[in-house]
Amino acid sequence: MVRPFAEISFTPSVRETQAKNGSATGYAKFLAGARQEDLISPVEASFIAQRDGFYQATVSETGWPYVQFRGGPVGFLKVLDERTLAYADFRGNRQYLSTGNLLINDRISLILMDYPNQRRLKIWGRAMLIDAETDPALMRRLSAPGYRAHPERAIVIKLEAMDWNCPQHIPQRMTLEEFEDYLAPFRTELAALKARNARLEEALG
Repeated sequence: MVRPFAEISFTPSVRETQAKNGSATGYAKFLAGARQEDLISPVEASFIAQRDGFYQATVSETGWPYVQFRGGPVGFLKVLDERTLAYADFRGNRQYLSTGNLLINDRISLILMDYPNQRRLKIWGRAMLIDAETDPALMRRLSAPGYRAHPERAIVIKLEAMDWNCPQHIPQRMTLEEFEDYLAPFRTELAALKARNARLEEALG
């Protein structure tokens, strides 16, 4: 945990609730020695590059939060530099809820999940929308070769804060592709046993 996270998240009402529930002192001691700024290190960059989706929150002009899952090919969320993330906004159901919200309020929050290893990274930032025709070079940088989707714009996020969240209560889940890594040794062993049985049956006539 670093200071920018606390400055954004530990509002007066949050601090009051922490005090009532006995956690305020512990957080105060921890934050006293916390880093003063957030930068995307190689650790975060590697984690981000391995994700094929994330949860994204924006806020409407009426104050309602809107959370959605943004998915794409592995690595479609790009690290442009130590303070900047971006992704190609592919055409979906054309409701444009997040897009409309960001035109009014540029605050954005992401949660990136690694269910197999029970890890998550929370990111806060300010987003800028760039039409695809406006910056072709950026769109090429964010392109996903072979992915059949139409990118309408780029979402460029300037980092305000991030936090590696506690792994407690994260369920362990896997995609079919991730599960294949665990199945591979069993498939190899099964193939060897089948081949051995075939040889034995042939020897026994």
